[in-house]
Amino acid sequence: MKLYTKTGDQGETGLYGADRVSKANARVEAYGTVDEVNSLLGLVRAHLGPDDGVIDRDLARLQDALFDLGADLATREESPYSKNISRIDAQDVAELEQQIDRYHGQAPELRQFVHPGGTLVAANLQVARAVARRAEREVVRLSHDEAVNEHVRVYLNRLSDLLFSMARVVNARAGIAEEAWHVKGRR
Repeated sequence: MKLYTKTGDQGETGLYGADRVSKANARVEAYGTVDEVNSLLGLVRAHLGPDDGVIDRDLARLQDALFDLGADLATREESPYSKNISRIDAQDVAELEQQIDRYHGQAPELRQFVHPGGTLVAANLQVARAVARRAEREVVRLSHDEAVNEHVRVYLNRLSDLLFSMARVVNARAGIAEEAWHVKGRR
């Protein structure tokens, strides 16, 4: 099987279930942004050190879940193919919340907004967090026009919190102090 099909050369793509839509369609934008998050997590994993096995395992699981989430978004709820995919559900959200609590408990107390940055891994986790927020906004925008699994939006919201917490833990383990936001007039 060839990697290219030429079916998208006219600016359209196929949703799972064969619906052809514009590549600028809100649904395509949403799952495309989820793909960006997944790719960023791959970048983060490529920069992990040998002592980062737990974070690597957690990121690999997130990447699997993001493929599920992308398939969820690429498959309209009324599609006959809907039964062939794993939809994001409340259990997926609960698992993220457990991870957030675990990582948050390992990070220094948060008293104010902090700048994204620190180690290369932490900085890339912060970029992934920001892109996850964008994906969430795109899912909200899509939900104004089409039915969307409500757990997808919640999952993306929690994902950005988890990535933030992971970045803070990575910096703390590296001994890098967080830089606080200095409000204008107090700098």
